[in-house]
Amino acid sequence: MKIGLVYPQTEYPCDPAAVRDYAQAAEELGFSHILAYDHVLGANPQRPAGWQGPYTDQHPFMEPLLLFTYMAAITAKIEFTTGIIILPQRQTALFAKQAAVLDVLCQGRLRLGVGLGWNAVEYQALNESFSNRGRRIEEQIDVLRRLWTDTLVKYHGRWHHIDDAGLNPMPLQRPIPLWFGGHAEPALRRAARLGDGWMPNYRQASDAAAALALIDSELAQCGRSRKQFGIEARLHYGAGNPQEWIETGRAWKVAGATHISFNTMGAGLDSSKKHLAAVRQFAEIREALDQA
Repeated sequence: MKIGLVYPQTEYPCDPAAVRDYAQAAEELGFSHILAYDHVLGANPQRPAGWQGPYTDQHPFMEPLLLFTYMAAITAKIEFTTGIIILPQRQTALFAKQAAVLDVLCQGRLRLGVGLGWNAVEYQALNESFSNRGRRIEEQIDVLRRLWTDTLVKYHGRWHHIDDAGLNPMPLQRPIPLWFGGHAEPALRRAARLGDGWMPNYRQASDAAAALALIDSELAQCGRSRKQFGIEARLHYGAGNPQEWIETGRAWKVAGATHISFNTMGAGLDSSKKHLAAVRQFAEIREALDQA
């Protein structure tokens, strides 16, 4: 099971030196990857229509591909993954280009988690439809993989039309791995049919049992199995109890998790030093997670 970190977007300084310190510490401590969340805009909770989302305009978010481009230049081994990119609110060919260039610059250390998102305000601002995002993402996945594997593409779908054109440079990985987020039944079935893995947001492995059973069933119907499909769980700092981290991480490993990311957000850590101290504390017990 590969063990990485969730970059604490909303609680970490938007400062190049602080970002450098985090990325280099993660690599020096032997973590396999850094995962970053994605939001383009934050809504004002005082807006006339109101707001009930978990993030507002007061929460900072580094754009993941730009963040990872910077991190790629100051690291050598650690991998980067998005958890998740809200794909239907992005232009597909442009995203394919950006990801391909990042894959070249980081020398193939990129894994992309994608999903539908829940923030209709972002969709409106980016001039994309919120209502048909589930249908569009399936065509987007097809287009992305074509652009990442074929030097020239002819594609005519419902939402995408490419008339004999292609990317240059091409990514090192052909194609770049695409994992899915989401917990709704259509999202789980889509992940099993089209994805390289699934990124659950459940706190405990037991909470994900029904979803994993559905994924296994759908994989079997598609002639696939968990051997060709990854599971990336998240392990929360919580109250800072190492024994709880070990027990929760081991349970996820037993459930079949191939990756797990340690998340220090939402625990009252109000400085970069405190987040890094928590990461170092977790690094000291990380090996115990492999003793399932």
